[in-house]
Amino acid sequence: MLVAPKIDAFNPPRRTLMGPGPSDVYPEVLAAQARPTIGHLDPLFVAMMDELKSLIQYAFQTKNEMTLAVSAPGSAGMETCFVNLVEAGEKVIVCRNGVFGERMRQNVERVGATAVMVDNEWGEPVSVSDVEATLKANPDAKFLAFVHAETSTGALSDAKSLCALAKQHGCLSIVDAVTSVGGVELRVDEWGIDAIYAGSQKCLSCVPGLSPVSFSPAAVEKIKARKTPVQSWFLDQTLVMGYWSGNAAAGGKRSYHHTAPVNALYALHESLRLLANEGLESAWQRHADMHQVLRQGLEGLGLKFVVDETSRLPQLNAVYIPEGVDDAAVRNQLLQNYNLEIGAGLGALAGKAWRIGLMGFGARRENVALCLKALEDVLK
Repeated sequence: MLVAPKIDAFNPPRRTLMGPGPSDVYPEVLAAQARPTIGHLDPLFVAMMDELKSLIQYAFQTKNEMTLAVSAPGSAGMETCFVNLVEAGEKVIVCRNGVFGERMRQNVERVGATAVMVDNEWGEPVSVSDVEATLKANPDAKFLAFVHAETSTGALSDAKSLCALAKQHGCLSIVDAVTSVGGVELRVDEWGIDAIYAGSQKCLSCVPGLSPVSFSPAAVEKIKARKTPVQSWFLDQTLVMGYWSGNAAAGGKRSYHHTAPVNALYALHESLRLLANEGLESAWQRHADMHQVLRQGLEGLGLKFVVDETSRLPQLNAVYIPEGVDDAAVRNQLLQNYNLEIGAGLGALAGKAWRIGLMGFGARRENVALCLKALEDVLK
């Protein structure tokens, strides 16, 4: 018989999270998650889900009926969009200017579809003209997929123009908004986005592990017209919507699909409630304002940005590591001496750049001041 291990309760230190995610979580969100657990089919919980749906619609700026939170992180939100919409043999134009565009390609190929790539350099936004040329060269393409805010580089692409091109060429758009929702302008209905997914742990400042998604009426029709079953039972939206649909106040019944992460959904409800109270445009402006303060300080330390100012994300600041500076040693000193986390570079930027996040609750002056002072001390 195995002897029970003697392990103390886990008590993590209080870090300041200024990496690419997760971000600092609102105290109110942490408190919400600690509320009593009730059943996932309890009428009170179902009523809360209705409120949560309306809050997600607000964050995305959409009236899409098929709007919900996938019970898994943003990567599952990505897979949800691709496995529900794309069928084997179809052609998808995929824009790749960093790590997460490449993950889109892998999703496309795993469902047996063909990915036609539009590549741009790391640190650059997706080229609208390159996408237009590719759409013209591939009139049989069914989808255009791109990352709105590329977390690996800090580049912001022109989602409005890209989605307009998709519509002109008869394509449905699939958009990664994991890092953009709540941090920069995003208007799903106005821009004509067909399928979108996000994450709870970035600018929403919620605990990790949930992915808000939304599908336009045109995307829903595509799902309904599938010739083959969705390859993932868990992510099949025709099944999940039976759990998220039906107005609780009007006595609508929900069908059991899976045991929802009850307390995590409390947390998302609270984080989106805080966002609604602040107002989307105010939140977008706060991120922009704090970016300018951080930018001035980083440039004062001699650090150079990876992304040009015209397409730079305010909430994800990628800066080149100065020559001769040990990447890991600096990040370790920040963590050990200041309880401050910044992110390492990914992919082509590994060992060459730091990624400094200003997301949600983390986009505030005291965080910027701590980051600049800590970097100044360590770089000396």
